[in-house]
Amino acid sequence: MSRRPKRKLIEKKGETQDPPTGLNERWIVLGVCIFMAAMVWFVFGQTLHHQFVNLDDGAYVYKNPQVSRGLTTEGIIWAFTHSHAANWHPLTWLSHMLDCQFYGLNPGGHHLTNVLLHTANAILLFLVLRQMTGALWRSAFVAAVFAIHPLRVESVAWVAERKDLLSGLFFILTIWAYVRYVRGPRSPARYLVVLAMFAVGLMCKPMLVTLPFVLLLLDYWPLCRMGPEDSGDKKFRIPREVILDKLPLLGLAAASCVATIFAQQTALQPLGNISLPLRAGNAAMACVTYIRQMFWPSDLAAFYPLAFRDITASRVLLSLVVLAGISIVVFLMRRRRYLVTGWLLYLIMLAPVIGILQVGSQAHADRYTYLPEIGLALLLTWTVSDLCARWRYRRLFLSALSLIIVFALTFAARTQASYWKDSETLWIQALSRTSDNLMAELNLGEAVYKLGRTPEAIAHFERALQIDPNQGWVYSSLGAALLEIGRPDASLVHLQKAIELDPNSSDAHYNLGNTFLQMGRASEAVAQYKRALEIAPDDTETMNNMAWILATSPDALVRDGAKAVQVAERADSLTRNASPIISATLAAAYAEMARFPDAVRTAQRAIQLALNEGNKGRADSIRAQLSFYELGVPFRDRRFGSIPR
Repeated sequence: MSRRPKRKLIEKKGETQDPPTGLNERWIVLGVCIFMAAMVWFVFGQTLHHQFVNLDDGAYVYKNPQVSRGLTTEGIIWAFTHSHAANWHPLTWLSHMLDCQFYGLNPGGHHLTNVLLHTANAILLFLVLRQMTGALWRSAFVAAVFAIHPLRVESVAWVAERKDLLSGLFFILTIWAYVRYVRGPRSPARYLVVLAMFAVGLMCKPMLVTLPFVLLLLDYWPLCRMGPEDSGDKKFRIPREVILDKLPLLGLAAASCVATIFAQQTALQPLGNISLPLRAGNAAMACVTYIRQMFWPSDLAAFYPLAFRDITASRVLLSLVVLAGISIVVFLMRRRRYLVTGWLLYLIMLAPVIGILQVGSQAHADRYTYLPEIGLALLLTWTVSDLCARWRYRRLFLSALSLIIVFALTFAARTQASYWKDSETLWIQALSRTSDNLMAELNLGEAVYKLGRTPEAIAHFERALQIDPNQGWVYSSLGAALLEIGRPDASLVHLQKAIELDPNSSDAHYNLGNTFLQMGRASEAVAQYKRALEIAPDDTETMNNMAWILATSPDALVRDGAKAVQVAERADSLTRNASPIISATLAAAYAEMARFPDAVRTAQRAIQLALNEGNKGRADSIRAQLSFYELGVPFRDRRFGSIPR
């Protein structure tokens, strides 16, 4: 009886590689890359038809005049010298500016960039893992899970999360440059590439501050710079050069930490609001939640509210037991070095966003797993492969299992991505998956308010206040909605409460200015607009309203033509002379200063812009104003309390 010869596995630096196939490996690699791109586009291609959502997309793109103008010298300087939306990440801002340069405010173009970046990240991760480990199929599976897991949806389908994708790109490129440097020849030029990639990544998102420690883990496995993998603990040592390699990187990380703390001062939750024990308990629960979501990605939402009642002693204790249990198993089986690298990579990369320094009011967030769960995928993939190493039908079993997992995740992610098509759909889904979600109620209210469904919006704002009656931004939104249905007295009460709770809310001051204007209190309206501009100096809507009153008020004591021109010209510049409303306001300001040729020319431009938008009613309104300027008469808004719409 003949016996089947045992399959021989190839060993290289202690790494069990995938068995050879009959195909040319280059073609296999190319095929994997094409398959990876196809999966990403199947899941995320739909986002090219999605809209912006009212979760930071405004602050990052369409309501940010420094960004929406495209790539300008002023914008580039602003990106490097200012923190905005509680972040300093200049290259992320430049990326959004570049999108606006090419696509304007067409959301499809911005989504396209996100999909392209994520496609590149998935392919690069596969190539770099294969380069480090020599394991083609395992590297392909890890990269595939990274590419199409439903937890990736938030990072890819949300335009404002461009920072995840860019930092992920430079995270992988830094690892590639480091592997190239380590495997020689080691030269200053190659090390400078490592530093450059890391520095660029930090300027995309400071979450990469843990990357020097990730490189140290990669030195342990799979680069094996701390002794052969099968040497045992007795021979384990950390060479001096391994530590020295990390010192310049740690210096960059420290500088990024300082910049981030300064940028997030206004967003950091004080210990008085959330105690350290509560933060630590939530952090432990979040670590376990992410593991559960990796295996069973159900009930995902755009925002998970931090509810103190959920942080119970029993849940925290159970989470700590799970984390400690996994850590003990990893320690006991440390000869399989990929366990140590995978597990610690997961924990270390989560550290900056786990909530000890709490930014915002979320318990956890899908986007925080973009890079950390690479460690879990790596750990599980290599473990299952090793456990099946001696099975007779190993390749058939693992191939079938991998395909089932990949296709299940693909369709789950495709469904999850569909919820990001617009703000209303996103927040309806979030409310169906969570409870007492103030953020979802507020943002859904704002979404339906913009669709003209004001009573429905008011109901959502009121439910938000029932969840937490101490949120100034909810009072501000409710005050604006009440004004819309003609209740300025109630609007005034809510907006004054909003400012009492948050004196530095530019939206609250802007909305209060609108309320004062509707009540015929123009000078008080101007004062509120001035305060709003002190807080948010580039808010073009506030500039427009203020300039309109200063230029067209029937009250001579309120009018200030010179100031109106100054403010309106700034707003016109920030909107790249493309807003018919702002252009009409600028024309009125010129007329107030008796600059009638400028007023006529600017009003004519405003009319054309309105016609280009298909808004004949607005064009007719501006044409009526133009008739005054052609007669050499400034325009007075006799409908006191109105602003151009």
